[in-house]
This record gives sequence, structure tokens and C-alpha cells, in this order.
Amino acid sequence: MSSRLIFNIRQLMGTRAVTSPLRGADLAGLPFIDNSWVHIEGDHIAAYGPMRALPPDLALLADGPEGIDATGCFVLPTWCDSHTHLVFAGSREPEFVDKLKGLSYAEINARGGGILNSARRLADTPEDRLFVTAWQRLEELSRLGTGAIEIKSGYGLTVEGELKMLRVIKKLKERSPLSIKATFLGAHTYPEAYRQDHPGYIDLIIREMLPVIAAEGLADYIDVFCEEGFFSPAETETIVRAGLQVGLKPKIHANQLHLSGGVETGVRLGALSVDHLETMDEGTIALLAASPTIGTLLPTAAFFLRMPFQPARALIDAGCAIALASDLNPGSSPSGNMNLVVAMACIGMRMLPEEAINAATLNGAYAMSLGESLGSITVGKMANLIVTKPIPSLAYLPYAFGSNLIGRVMIKGEFVN
Repeated sequence: MSSRLIFNIRQLMGTRAVTSPLRGADLAGLPFIDNSWVHIEGDHIAAYGPMRALPPDLALLADGPEGIDATGCFVLPTWCDSHTHLVFAGSREPEFVDKLKGLSYAEINARGGGILNSARRLADTPEDRLFVTAWQRLEELSRLGTGAIEIKSGYGLTVEGELKMLRVIKKLKERSPLSIKATFLGAHTYPEAYRQDHPGYIDLIIREMLPVIAAEGLADYIDVFCEEGFFSPAETETIVRAGLQVGLKPKIHANQLHLSGGVETGVRLGALSVDHLETMDEGTIALLAASPTIGTLLPTAAFFLRMPFQPARALIDAGCAIALASDLNPGSSPSGNMNLVVAMACIGMRMLPEEAINAATLNGAYAMSLGESLGSITVGKMANLIVTKPIPSLAYLPYAFGSNLIGRVMIKGEFVN
């Protein structure tokens, strides 16, 4: 078993043992140790502490090849990105130009663009090619500090297409050192053949997609885009209940464009998270705060679509558990850079750096049911660590949003860069 020591750390961030997502004022607490070290045995965190208390036997590691001198650097848990669409067949920059010319997200979708555009391109792309491009994206994100990621289907919209996507995600799970969760999002939009036959497509999801997904173990969660012009709350509930019957816990696309009923539906059905939340009112905020469901905020999607940012301050002040994620996808958030997500949460949503980092690490881990193994510097947890470049303060991470401040990234005890 390999043994590594990172020493002379300026600040070791997120040193804690918690058993639930952080809420309210607790989200602003980020415990740290100045001038510190962390010891890694195999793929787990074995010990940590201040340099003045470094045991003599571990001090020997500092002089060998397994010692990493982190003078001037911060060490924190890797990002846990709990909402992405990482598997897709190609970019959609022509639609980016359409948005600049004034077309809305819903208008582009109604013209056969958006999700339907991605579905057509995915249908024409072989599974092995999808895997190669997804692997390249995953490696890039790992070098930017992401150590755990959720990946959705939803660009298939046919039995063959959805299963193709989920099989690619399963292959990524098997081959990547990152912790990966798979989500079935067959209910992303209605395919063109079913625009006037919603019951027919829902029946296809329930009777033809879900049995194969369950038999092959292709997904951990089920998701539905609960939104006006997409899936109604009643349709969402029908699909989610069918997923629950085969062991898929729900994660809901909720309240992105309207007060869609997605939050109410998600909370009522015990969703692990409700994601987006650009459109909220006092009632939905209070409902979410009183539930165990996590609200996942996707600031880069709001930024890219030029929509108002999610009301993070109101959610935090009400006591909601919130996470941050990238929403990486080719249409509304073509970036999986969680460093940018953290910066945008601070700049656009007035989150404190500590709040944003907690939401992108520990709470993001809980939004993927990984909070017991990832998201904090805790003895026994996975050794997924970011070693920054030398920086003057923690706040410098979101402050200098245009600079790559990631020095090295460790996943399961091994450096990936």
C-alpha cells in the first residue's frame, strides 16, 4: 500500500466529520489547520494535523519521493459535481448565436433545436465515439479538480439512444478513478414523434426503457425535466414512481423557467435533489427548507442563458441545504469547470467563498449519496484532494476567476496531473 505525505500546507481546508449536508449559517463554516500536513495511505486519508505535531515516522516521508512540499499552497477536497450532461455528441454554438439574436431557450427547443438537436446528433454517433469524447471531457475536468461527478442521459429520447448513453456512462464508471453516478433522464423533453402523444412516450419510458435499465444496472437515479412545455408535475410523478419501483431515487430538474411545481413534486416524492431553482418564491423556499431534499444551484447555466441567478442568499437564510454543480451540457452550460462555478456563485449569487466551497464539495457529495466517503478532509474518507498553486488566501480562488489556480489533483491517492 502506498504512503504519501503532503506537508508544509499553508491551510488544510474542510477538516471535519459531519453526517449530513450543511445548512444555513453552518454553510459558512469551513474549518482549517494552518501550516499543516495530511497523510494518505493507499486511497484513503489516514491522518492530518499541524506541522508542529507531525509524528517522527511520518516526517521521514517528507524527505523521500512520497513527500509533497505544499509550501504556500492550500489543500481542499476535490469538487463534487452533482449535475452534468457530460455524454453528448457535439457542440451547439449556432444556437449560442441564435440566443444572442434574441431567441429564447424555449423558442429554440420548439423549433427542433436544443435537446432535440442533441438527440439527432447522438443517434448518428457510434457508442465507442461517444465514449472517447466523454472520456476526454472527464480527464480534463479531473485536472481542474473534479473528483466525483453525476452524469445524465437524456439526449437519446429513444430506447436505443437512452440505453447507448447509459452504457457509455457505465463504461466510464468502470474505467475512471473518479466517483461517478448515473442518472436516467429519458424524460428530458418529448421527441418529435411524441409531441402530440405524451402518454405514448411516458409508456415507452416505463415499459421499454426502465426494465432494461434495471436489468443491466445502468442508473442510480431517475430525473425528469418538470417545466412548462416539457413534463407537467403529474407526468413527472408518474415517471418518478415508475423509477422508484425499480430502485431509482429521483433527482428533479425543477423551477428553471417558471414556478413549475417541480420543487413540490420532488419534495413530496423524496427526491435526493431538486436542481436549477432559478424561479422560486417564498412558499417553495420554505417547503425546500423544511425537507431533506438538497437544492442544487447551477449558476453557469443561468449566466449562459442570461437569466437571473438562483436566489442563493434567500435559500441559505431560510435553512435550505444547497449544492453547486456545473450543469455541463452543449446547450446551456458548455463548461464543467467547477472553479468557475464557485467563482460565479460568489460573484453572481453573493455566496461567501466558504459557502461556495462547502456547496461544491461536501454538499455536492451528499447530492450524489457520497457524503460518507467524499467532500471533506476526514480520516477514512477517500483521498481526493486539490493542491492549489501558491495563493495568498482562500478568497483568492473565486476572486481571481480567470486564472487556473489548481496545482495538482489527487484522486483515490494518486495524482492525475
